[in-house]
Amino acid sequence: MYMAYGYPQVIPLEQGRVLRRKRSFTSNSLADSCSSFRLRISSSGAPLRLRLGNYKRDADSVKREGENLQAVWSPDSRLIAVLTSSFFLHIFKVQFTERKVQKGGKQPSGAILCDNKHMLLGLSDGSLYSISWKGEFYGAFELDSFERNSSEVTTLPHSLVNGIASGGSQGLNYKVSKKSATAQLEFCVSMGLLLVLNSDGELVSCSVSKKFLKPVESIKAEKSLGSGNAVCTSIAGDQQILAVGTRRGVVELYDLAESVSLIRTVSLYDWGYSMDDTGSVSCIAWTPDNSAFAVGWKLRGLTVWSVSGCRLMSTIRQIGLSSVSSPVVMPNQDCKYEPLMGGTSLMQWDEYGYRLYAIEEGSLERILAFSFGKCCLSRGVSGMTHVHQVIYGEDRLLVVQSEDTDELKMLHLNLPVSYIPQNWPVQHVAASKNGMYLAVAGLHGLILYDIRLKKWRVFGDVS
Repeated sequence: MYMAYGYPQVIPLEQGRVLRRKRSFTSNSLADSCSSFRLRISSSGAPLRLRLGNYKRDADSVKREGENLQAVWSPDSRLIAVLTSSFFLHIFKVQFTERKVQKGGKQPSGAILCDNKHMLLGLSDGSLYSISWKGEFYGAFELDSFERNSSEVTTLPHSLVNGIASGGSQGLNYKVSKKSATAQLEFCVSMGLLLVLNSDGELVSCSVSKKFLKPVESIKAEKSLGSGNAVCTSIAGDQQILAVGTRRGVVELYDLAESVSLIRTVSLYDWGYSMDDTGSVSCIAWTPDNSAFAVGWKLRGLTVWSVSGCRLMSTIRQIGLSSVSSPVVMPNQDCKYEPLMGGTSLMQWDEYGYRLYAIEEGSLERILAFSFGKCCLSRGVSGMTHVHQVIYGEDRLLVVQSEDTDELKMLHLNLPVSYIPQNWPVQHVAASKNGMYLAVAGLHGLILYDIRLKKWRVFGDVS
């Protein structure tokens, strides 16, 4: 289970104008933020995050080739592909220079996906375009048409209430639209499943060959998923669960292992917020272990849910539990301390699931980083007079203690500076049977904490 703690960290970028669109992606130890005219690369795999590179396009380039819209890393973290608003594709090689490797041709595009050797672009007419990382263009192709009947997919009941789905199915004839632009491409390597999301809300699952993107002729459309109003998707490969965000502000969870059946829906309706308050779902991001997922809304805030539908964290204030009327925020209300008040445009978890990075819709150039802790496998540590619950973050332990007044107190135990810098982040935490000692392991070795004496014990060479 995940638990958020502390205030979100604000990571400022260089000051500039308010951006119409902004995209950010991570790749293990690297992260990039893509603004309308700038590409910035930063480290993301250590407690201290440093800017590693910055590429700023001149005014003539922006005027001639358009603003940056979207970026994607190659799997080996050596190349970055950037799409522009004038339908140009820029490919950059990541090294300590600003040398551009190659610049592709002019092709209208709305989505991008890649493997080790090739990229797949979704075009404005619904077709797909294959390009190699060397800048070789293989041309566009269209998905084969197919028909959908009532036995192929279970559709969503129209209720907004959280819970397990109980609705039936609809019988509709459907063909892949050739006019709707491709809005998003999603691929699950372990399942060999490619999802194509069109701008009209149709979500299509496709089968691919073992070589994934090549040959492109092997990509075949199979069935339509969801209720026809999807705006974003995300696959949890380990859990074999598909999350689909909709225009109604609801997230639908599908079991991909059981003929794509609907498991449940999650929304903020039970907490007094309707689509008029949050808007449609704008983005979904699974944790690295696929045990939880974050949902961002177009108009306001983000929320983190467990797979079972439990709300773990939310930036939106819980004003009331009544769903009779939504707590609409008035312009004169003091909500300046609520993060992401203007909506969420993009989210991304770090490699270990300790931080959730988010970008606010239409904000200045900054990134918000929310810190999360994970529950200790021991579930509880029984002391002499108190009962403790241990949660561990990337560089600390959070010990929840129950006081005599039945109030909970959280104690932050920062790991010794002689251990954590060389062994960041925390990987495992275990407690002794009597609850007097905690064993903490980072990337190498382990250290002990004596709860009674409140002292750390470090053994030998910590590096």
